Amino acid sequence: MCAGTVSLITDVSSEMVTAVLPLYLVAGLGLSPLGFGLLDGVYNGFSALVRLIGGHVADRGGGRHKWVAGLGYGLSAVCKPLLLLAHSLTPIGLVLAADRTGKGLRTAPRDALISLSSTPETRGRAFGVHRAMDTAGALLGPLVAFAVLRATVDGYDAVFTVSFCVAVVGVLVLVLFVPSGRPQTTAADRTPATPAERPTLRDALRLLHRRDLRRITVCALLLGLATVSDSFVYLLLQRRLGVPDRWFALLPLGTAAAFLLLAMPAGRLADRVGRWRMFLAGHGALLAAYALLLTSWHGAALPYAVLVLHGAFYAATDGVLMAAASDSVPEALRSSGLALVQTGQALARFACSLGFGALWTVWGDRSALAASTVALAVCAAFSFALRPRSTASPRSTASPTPHPKGTA
Repeated sequence: MCAGTVSLITDVSSEMVTAVLPLYLVAGLGLSPLGFGLLDGVYNGFSALVRLIGGHVADRGGGRHKWVAGLGYGLSAVCKPLLLLAHSLTPIGLVLAADRTGKGLRTAPRDALISLSSTPETRGRAFGVHRAMDTAGALLGPLVAFAVLRATVDGYDAVFTVSFCVAVVGVLVLVLFVPSGRPQTTAADRTPATPAERPTLRDALRLLHRRDLRRITVCALLLGLATVSDSFVYLLLQRRLGVPDRWFALLPLGTAAAFLLLAMPAGRLADRVGRWRMFLAGHGALLAAYALLLTSWHGAALPYAVLVLHGAFYAATDGVLMAAASDSVPEALRSSGLALVQTGQALARFACSLGFGALWTVWGDRSALAASTVALAVCAAFSFALRPRSTASPRSTASPTPHPKGTA
């Protein structure tokens, strides 16, 4: 719960920026879709370069998961006021790269803490609870950004300043309240090839020799290549519906609200029916959202339907993917193993942002989305065929050996 509280507060801060960043860059600074695609790719994919480092450092220290995560949260917090000083492509790109470096450092150690604090039978629910709290912050962030924009003259500067203050609170909660004790390991979680103390980077990379983890990583990478960035989804909705600029920051609320409501039920259902089935079902929801954006329908229900499907996609995939990957990784290398999967997915989404921005610039938004829809359908079909063997419900395959619980 403490990790969830930190994520909630931090997401209020980060989503304040995320909610206004597309409009700030495109409308405020006049960037082209290609230029925005480059920055959006940096914002969402640069963390891939440091996720393995963060996961490896946390594993080597044993009890350093909390402190590596804290370093990442602190770095992201410092970047918020730096956006006040950046007004062109290069400095903004550098600030966003530093911000995503912080995210890359913290994500794997944080997810490892959650994974190590839950049993295999309840891991999907544990990630669902965390993602629900995380998404509560994502729901509040755009609301705060909207209120700040409405109440101030220099709205964007005020948003970045308030975001920094909230991020500092999140770091303080992590340092003061999140326990840093090292979880005990069981014999079932150790293998002769994986040392229990101070694992090396080579040990982390050898995890890809595990068939299930390798397949999960490859599928996450392929599906990430066809997953259009959230910011582009909101820009597409704005163009379809003619949403005024002052209301743009509220569009992420639909995604966040659906994610919040569905995260825990999706996690529980994944524990029962199989995490990989739930993961692929989430991409089915995303395909349906893309299809609605491609239709000629302009009804009042269109934005609600698209945003609900968008939120359902995240509820069925975000935490569920980490729960599925955790089943194939020993405790001593939990951060490193999760970082491998996250790295592949983040690099793929970085490439997708660049490609989608280029296609939008050359062909237009509808043609770019149509190409992404076809690619996502093909990748989903391939991922279904390549699904890992451990697709059965964890409840039916769980070992009778008790697994220690802790605080997530």
